[in-house]
Amino acid sequence: MLVLAFALTAWLTSPERVTGLGRELAALLPSDVGAPDAVERLVSAGVGLSLVGGLLALLPMSFYGEGLRRALLRFSSRREGMTGWKGRLGAVPLVLLTPLLLYPLLLAVPVMADLAETGGFGATVGRVALGFYSVLAALTVPLAWGFRVVAAGRVGRPALVAGALFTAACLSGFLQGFVLFLALPLDLGAPFGGLDVVGGMVALGLWLFLLHLVVILGWLATQSLDEVLARRSATR
Repeated sequence: MLVLAFALTAWLTSPERVTGLGRELAALLPSDVGAPDAVERLVSAGVGLSLVGGLLALLPMSFYGEGLRRALLRFSSRREGMTGWKGRLGAVPLVLLTPLLLYPLLLAVPVMADLAETGGFGATVGRVALGFYSVLAALTVPLAWGFRVVAAGRVGRPALVAGALFTAACLSGFLQGFVLFLALPLDLGAPFGGLDVVGGMVALGLWLFLLHLVVILGWLATQSLDEVLARRSATR
């Protein structure tokens, strides 16, 4: 999805604009474990994505929709057929929204870069806060879509809005923690005979696992809130 998001944002604006903003974003990340280079390669892959490559990238992204639907349906009494196809097709429209969500986030990057150059406690707090709320805003709409459409969650609008905002805030906080993790002086390849690539993939897999736990817990909290609101409405 990120590769497609950068590709569509480059098409909506310009490849040079997205490449420049991506380079500034990479510069904000700790360099000890190679995060800036990974981000630059991600942006380059998105900017240089061909039409055929974009169509191929839709396949794994659609399978993510299927996985999300199957995972969240485990916490529901609903039973349905063609779950896989419903999840895949429900995730595809999110691609059209990604440039509108990613580009404002990228526009916040130069401001964070200026704050990083300024230094000091106030500038650091401002940079962290701007990053936190920018990511929160970018994640809220995809989460609401995922909870309502991809997951086929029959929750009311008040619970959906509150749940999506709450989950987006938690995810944004965890992503800040991931950036902090990247800044730690860790030798990720040490447990794997010095293979840094293997250690990096294991660490990334662990954080992706934790982020998805946050999504599932956010969904459960949204369901619980909707049930509480429904009971209050019924007693009136």
